[in-house]
Amino acid sequence: MPPPGPMAQPSPEQMAAFQRQLEADAKKAGMTVPQFIERIKQQQIAKMQQMQQMQQMQQQQQAQGHQHPHPHSHQHEGQQQQQGQPQPIVPGPPNPVAVALAKFLRSQPLKPRTCILNGERKDMFRVKRALRALQSPEYEKARKKNPALPEITDRASLENTFKLLPMSMLALRVTQVDEHEGHDHGPGVSHGKKGKRVKGLWTVRIEPQQEAQEDMYYAWLWEGSQVMRKVYAALALLVIFAVVLYPLWPAKLRMGVYYLSWGFLIFLGLFFAMAIFRVILFCITYFVLAPGFWLFPNLWEDVSVVESFKPVWAWHDPNPKKKKKSKSSAVSASAGSTFSATTGQPAPATATTTATATQVLTEPHQRSYVAPRVEELGDDE
Repeated sequence: MPPPGPMAQPSPEQMAAFQRQLEADAKKAGMTVPQFIERIKQQQIAKMQQMQQMQQMQQQQQAQGHQHPHPHSHQHEGQQQQQGQPQPIVPGPPNPVAVALAKFLRSQPLKPRTCILNGERKDMFRVKRALRALQSPEYEKARKKNPALPEITDRASLENTFKLLPMSMLALRVTQVDEHEGHDHGPGVSHGKKGKRVKGLWTVRIEPQQEAQEDMYYAWLWEGSQVMRKVYAALALLVIFAVVLYPLWPAKLRMGVYYLSWGFLIFLGLFFAMAIFRVILFCITYFVLAPGFWLFPNLWEDVSVVESFKPVWAWHDPNPKKKKKSKSSAVSASAGSTFSATTGQPAPATATTTATATQVLTEPHQRSYVAPRVEELGDDE
């Protein structure tokens, strides 16, 4: 008989079956999946409170029987274990210290990404950025303002501090999954058509094992304070109510709104007329003055309002990608000419290595060999 090893992680098929069972149970209860999970958490919290009450009653009975246990010794042992090694994650009710920790991490630049969890958009962050934030001077300043935040002295205390988030169900570990996993078609294909992938938008699921390794991702379940959201909702209701009461406005105010609305409509009409005119102008100049030119070429680009109207016109560029390459080669050529003009020697050889070919540029009098320079491509993730 083989020796007992560590518990194996569930397979993707088991996780899919668990999710289907969870959806079926939620459907039987007449709830959505998040509501059903919230109900389970409330039941667990109620059970834990009942167990605590029973323990308190037992301690009172033992005290009446002249038995004096020493609970402080157990607490001291627990503190020694917490300082010595990382502790396992046991979910429970929200801890005020964990909430304060979540507020601090929410205010830090963790470079969050939007993900889809149970059909809802959530913010996702990487563990290593949260650990860096806990080791930063900002965390020490936060501890001075709120001494309840745990002190970080070593790697074990750092991980135990971060694990306060999943223990209080404020943030949970997630992994990326294919939303079409388990279907007859391939990944990312729906009804025989390849779906368009939204860059940076993951569909994730909660992992049963909540660990704190640096390359893992966590999704925020804690939304933070909802006071400003309620204030914005109240202001929106007031604006709608004021628009409904438009017939009761004073005559001068209604006349001013009337002229403003006409001015806005005229401006909108001129904008669309200009957009149509620039397309017609490009079509004409494309055949008359090839390659044609655009009026306000940055009109639909992802730039600011002022930059959208700069420059006023520009020639059409049929190969925008080659423009970047030629620009980099022009910079290299100018740097080489500056070097030769300053030192009186020929410029050193340069090379550009890509996935297809390597080009080495040398001067006529260059005889020594210089190692090629490799340009790394950025991570598309």
